[in-house]
Amino acid sequence: MKQKIPVSDLRVGMYVELPLSWTEHDFLRSKFKLTSPEQIAAIRAHGLREVTVDFARSDVPPPAPPEPLGELEYVSHSDTIFDPKDAPPPLWNPDTLVPAELREAVHDQRLAPEQKAQAVYRHSREMMLRLLDAPAPENIRAGKEAIRSVSDLILRDDQTARNLLRITAHDFYTYTHSVNVGLTSLMLAKALFKNSNGHDMQELGTGFFLHDLGKVKVDAAIINKPARLDETEMRRMRIHPYQGYKLLRDADALSEECRIIVMEHHELMDGGGYPKRIKGDQIHIYGRICCIADVFDALTAERSYKKAMTPFDALTLMRDKMPNHFDRQLFNRFVELFR
Repeated sequence: MKQKIPVSDLRVGMYVELPLSWTEHDFLRSKFKLTSPEQIAAIRAHGLREVTVDFARSDVPPPAPPEPLGELEYVSHSDTIFDPKDAPPPLWNPDTLVPAELREAVHDQRLAPEQKAQAVYRHSREMMLRLLDAPAPENIRAGKEAIRSVSDLILRDDQTARNLLRITAHDFYTYTHSVNVGLTSLMLAKALFKNSNGHDMQELGTGFFLHDLGKVKVDAAIINKPARLDETEMRRMRIHPYQGYKLLRDADALSEECRIIVMEHHELMDGGGYPKRIKGDQIHIYGRICCIADVFDALTAERSYKKAMTPFDALTLMRDKMPNHFDRQLFNRFVELFR
């Protein structure tokens, strides 16, 4: 019997299956029985928060089943969040926030595109995990510089960019969600604006990666609630675009591109979004791009109360069930990224 459990619940004697290829971790195998607390610490150090355990091959019994969960509407579903209490203990600073391996991978010309993509993706997630743990102004500025380097790589290296799109993980943590939305939004912007000099693509990349930064100011119990949010909770949820705006403003890292993306990534074409309930062409094209990527990643993420949708099924649902939510031309271009 296999079951996904939080890393915090791992115990010696469990037979784990890591959701990583053998090139992405330091163990001899991706499937093995835990024999020491050090192995559990190493799994946590890789940025994993949930792994599959095969209890038929374990020396410990499975945990008791959880209580049944209620129904959840989709709008709060792109609002995934990382719970700060699960963060690594160190308080990160600008010298430790960006993994040295990320800088090395971005600039290492010897790495094949697939290897470069795996390293950049893994260490970008690690950086976002640290930034959400410690979103101080100096850390935001350090993270922004690193994101600009990753954006440069995506813009200039088509092969690595395609590999990044292919290997994205689909868990529900905000640090993963932030990287996924950053990658897919920038890929769409690249396809749309590749022949134009009228867009600061590095700043766009920063805005896309940091679109959900304001989640650190929202009560995690609200965002992680395994049921439909009531109106009071939704009002609190809807503050996160403005909170992200304030964090970037206070860090003196708020370009026009970042401001638009952070404030408008939940606005819908039919006016049913938030926080300003603007619609149609009132929504900047940058906000429309990020909205599509945000909802797509939410639908393809696996959570405790729902299975992940395949990219095909998610795109089909967005086309057929949410026809008035997205810019149709941008959505069609987004679909082409996955062909």
